[in-house]
Amino acid sequence: MFKTTKSIVQLVILTATCLVISACTNSCSQKTSSTDTTLHFPLASTIKGMDPIQSNSTYSSRVVSQIFTPLFEYHYLKRPYELVPQAAESMPEASADGLVHTIKIRKGMKFHNNDCFENGEGREVKASDFIYSWKRLADPDNRANGFWIFDGKIKGLNEWRDAKSKGEADYDTVIEGMKVLDDYTLQITLTKPYYQLYYTLAMEFTAVVPKEAVDKYGEEFLNNPVGSGPYVFTEWVRGSKITLDKNPTFFGQKYPSEGAEGDKEAGLLDDAGQDIPFNDKIIFYEVVESQPLWLNFMKGNYDVAGIPKDNFDAVVVEGELSDDMKGKGIQMSTYLQPDVTYIAFNMKDPILGKNDKLRKAIAMAYDSATSIDKFYNGRGVKAHSPIAPGIDAYDPEFKNPYVEFDQSKAKQMLKDAGFPDGKGAPVLEYATTSSSTARQMAEYFKQNMEAVGLKIQIASVSWPQLQAKIKDAKAQMWGIAWLADYPDAENFLQLLYGPNQAPGPNGANFNNKKFNKLYEQASALPPGEERTAVYQKMRDIFVEEMPWVPNVHRKGYSLRHGWIKNYKPHAIKANSLKYFKVDTGKRSELKAKL
Repeated sequence: MFKTTKSIVQLVILTATCLVISACTNSCSQKTSSTDTTLHFPLASTIKGMDPIQSNSTYSSRVVSQIFTPLFEYHYLKRPYELVPQAAESMPEASADGLVHTIKIRKGMKFHNNDCFENGEGREVKASDFIYSWKRLADPDNRANGFWIFDGKIKGLNEWRDAKSKGEADYDTVIEGMKVLDDYTLQITLTKPYYQLYYTLAMEFTAVVPKEAVDKYGEEFLNNPVGSGPYVFTEWVRGSKITLDKNPTFFGQKYPSEGAEGDKEAGLLDDAGQDIPFNDKIIFYEVVESQPLWLNFMKGNYDVAGIPKDNFDAVVVEGELSDDMKGKGIQMSTYLQPDVTYIAFNMKDPILGKNDKLRKAIAMAYDSATSIDKFYNGRGVKAHSPIAPGIDAYDPEFKNPYVEFDQSKAKQMLKDAGFPDGKGAPVLEYATTSSSTARQMAEYFKQNMEAVGLKIQIASVSWPQLQAKIKDAKAQMWGIAWLADYPDAENFLQLLYGPNQAPGPNGANFNNKKFNKLYEQASALPPGEERTAVYQKMRDIFVEEMPWVPNVHRKGYSLRHGWIKNYKPHAIKANSLKYFKVDTGKRSELKAKL
């Protein structure tokens, strides 16, 4: 198991190993046998750790969701998205007033075998383990990224959190809204109706963890994860690869027997009713740069990949996969993602946070339409608000006047902000990750700003370092994206809700009283026209304040080798890999063509 404290000798060995791996990008191929069902999956970033309560990125969630189990998950094949039980035995029973929710959990579900347990054998998961896990999420000492999903919603939880911070409560203290009725029955009592509750209980933040593991590993639990999911953590060579093995004590799930229109014809129901997961091992590769990732995919070392912008025109011809790629047995899927990329402003910053005209000038000076062509190969639609396509309250006809590229208007707005032609404006820092594409995007932003007289300094850091800067409210401006955790506009608008400020998900630290009040109003409304109207009022406040510069809602293009079966993109579900199936015979056949 990975430990963060390593000797100098070990660090030297690790460095040398990474150099060898890097060199293999151009000269090596994965050695696979005819019986090896290992899934080789690249992550386009490094990750900080594998603790569910901190899994606030696409990359960490992808790994965490293989190891841990929340109560619910999304049906793999059905569209529109449908929640189904995972660690739960069935969907909840709700009281007539929508406040009390009773949930049965699976019997016989066990935690992974680990040294934290007596004799190293994982014990059965009980309802009390979920209560413990949710208290970890709420514990202020943990500074969890995911507490926003429960904040103010469960009876007595916020009071427990406050008492815990004062040393007046501990994990044995009973919380009124979180009860264990018996070993296999949970009951949640809300402060008011919350129609997104079941969505949040499908998020990795709420996954069950064993107290024994947290007690044994302490702060190192994020590097020694112990869950109850289909795969068991085995090894982590930080910055290189994470290895998971099939869980021999997995509680057992079946491949779905129903799907959406066209799934049967596409062969996606061929394994209906079969035990999952299919593959004996998953190796995740942390690959920051797009070209090494792409080259390894083309050599067959990685099973799936996106398409780097520099390779897109050679791979996709008139909207179709090129004949050359088809000849190699490579397959492509496309889908519009419920996401938004944006440039965020720290509203606590004394310059940007207090000058809405400066923020609007920056927005109008940024040529987002060209950036979509330049960095996304046109793969997406221009964003005008935080709300993504396919989500309630998204209006494709809505126009945000401040994101229309117009340098003359930007200069006038900059003058109105007190900085004519940029005179008197301080140098502004734009933080970005260290990948080549991210750096290029930062340079493009800098060029756009210099054209109207603003000076930009680029701070290039790793993804975990950028997360830390945002969490500590030390970033001034940064580029980032948000992919829906659940299919509701609330999931995007909560990024702007005042009480969710850093270290919560509101990294921009936006805090508008009218917006906050509307957010709270919407959270108590069922889906429908009234709630949609409230969401759109919040959107309009966003436009007038401009705490972000919305950029693009991306269109996903995913590639896979022909030996990967049962592949269907899911824009929200992170734990899809348990359904993938490596056809070893097909892999041997197709690798010969690469």
